[in-house]
Amino acid sequence: MPKIPVDKVEPGMKLVKPVLNKSGMVLLAEGTELTEVWIERLHNMGIEQIHVEGQSKPLAPKEQVLEELSLRFKAVKDKPYMSTIMKAVREHIEGLYDGS
Repeated sequence: MPKIPVDKVEPGMKLVKPVLNKSGMVLLAEGTELTEVWIERLHNMGIEQIHVEGQSKPLAPKEQVLEELSLRFKAVKDKPYMSTIMKAVREHIEGLYDGS
């Protein structure tokens, strides 16, 4: 479920979370199919991002993400429980990239 900027929204996309105003009032319900009119209204109301159906696309190349993971775990790589956590996160990241 990607959260995307309203200026990237296209007609036909469906909301997976309701759109709320600053007071918490529901402006558009979950499941609403967006049209040109709704998209224009979202712009006019100052809504910046919404959650829509679909797969999120990675923001960085797989190699970069895995390198950052290694750097984050560098100081604790010798601790057995941390290497288990790192392995699980690595597998999750690889699944995200290989499944897209």
